Amino acid sequence: MDVDVVDAELTETWWQTVRHAVAGTGGDPTKGPLTRAVVLLAIPMVLEMAMESIFAVVDIFFVSRLGDEAIAGVALTESLVTIVYTAAMGLSIGATAMVARRIGEGDRDAAARATVQAVLFGSGLAAVFGVAGVVWAEELLRLMGAGPATIATSLGYTRLLLGANAVIVLLFLQNAAFRGAGDAAIAMRVLWLANGINIVLDPCLIFGLGPFPELGLTGAAAATTIGRGTAVLVQLWTLLRVGDRLRVRLRHVRVEPALMVRLVRLSATGTLQIFIGMASWIGLIRIIAGFGSEALAGYAIALRVVLFALLPAWGLSNAASTMVGQALGAGDAERAEASVWVAAKMDLAFLGSVGVLFLAFAPGIVSLFGGTEAARVYAVDCLRIVAAGFPFYAYGMVVTAAFNGAGAVWTPTVINLFCFWLFELPLAWGLAYLLEWGPNGVFSAMALAYASLAVVSAAIFRLGRWKTASV
Repeated sequence: MDVDVVDAELTETWWQTVRHAVAGTGGDPTKGPLTRAVVLLAIPMVLEMAMESIFAVVDIFFVSRLGDEAIAGVALTESLVTIVYTAAMGLSIGATAMVARRIGEGDRDAAARATVQAVLFGSGLAAVFGVAGVVWAEELLRLMGAGPATIATSLGYTRLLLGANAVIVLLFLQNAAFRGAGDAAIAMRVLWLANGINIVLDPCLIFGLGPFPELGLTGAAAATTIGRGTAVLVQLWTLLRVGDRLRVRLRHVRVEPALMVRLVRLSATGTLQIFIGMASWIGLIRIIAGFGSEALAGYAIALRVVLFALLPAWGLSNAASTMVGQALGAGDAERAEASVWVAAKMDLAFLGSVGVLFLAFAPGIVSLFGGTEAARVYAVDCLRIVAAGFPFYAYGMVVTAAFNGAGAVWTPTVINLFCFWLFELPLAWGLAYLLEWGPNGVFSAMALAYASLAVVSAAIFRLGRWKTASV
């Protein structure tokens, strides 16, 4: 056969796989070629996470037109909302693990019951956060260091975002259930919808375009809440009426204490795991802050670039988590393990390539984000040093996500505690101050922590104890 014909057929097959991934028509992830199964799950998960990140970018783009007080209000409110995100992400770990295992076992009824318990518990938690946010919004802003002008500008924004936090929690939880069921394309689509509504409504409600009222900063919260709220309604409609792999019936809608306790047990550990990761970032910022605002600004610029580069890698990690959960549920531990190494190699190819680009073109990339000359120097150093650890992080993030998918949530929690708190933070301080490496010592500690995460997690994963975890 002609080489061009073969290449055309291979290209057509690849694009068919991509189309199936976006449409959610790729079939059962527990069957068929492993690479195809991972790609089918990973593509919509990558796009889903990219859509979520756009929320904050769009808001800050329009809010920046309102002045420094509005920007400060958004930053402080986002710090408060981090508590909501931590709880939602922790609950999502438990929900994904339970739904994936039940789907893999072929018990869709049990998967639906687990989803309902996650939604009920998340709704109750969101109600507590919402009441506290509305009642004490002003006090919370003052506690975060906001001055009178910032409070006056952002109080309505903070109250609405915290009061309506249920749309954040439910969006996370229901998408986690869809991902666990292998319906990653649905999770992707609802965030496309939410993001599209937010982009359209943001300028309209902030500046009062056309028939819309001019709400200022509060309009940004209203646009985000409407967008996410609409997506949540679509999720509920899909779960109740049109879901394929995951369908909730009226008989499932009841509190099941034993099942909810199991979910909370998994999720509490997952929440601690998320908290450990977030707190380590705060610790690094505190160490870098000792070297002045320019070092801190350079770190902030580099971190923004790094986080956007990591989005596709996180999508691959989520795909590995779902693959492991469903394969274990189907009784195929070998496929579960093999899928992790396939996802890790794909992640290595991606993050390794990105790392090379960062090493070669760091100055040009950093120049796109402004900042002083001194800040840009720090940012270039950070980007290059951290990028050197990307190949290790590719393996580390996939393997730790695989533990979560198996329900062995304590394992990555302890690994994160060791690698990021007991190793990275003391090392960062020691290199920065004792050896007088300055901020580059902190950046080096980050790269070395990625390496330790990969080595430790891979070694523990090969022991295979995660294969017997109960969910």
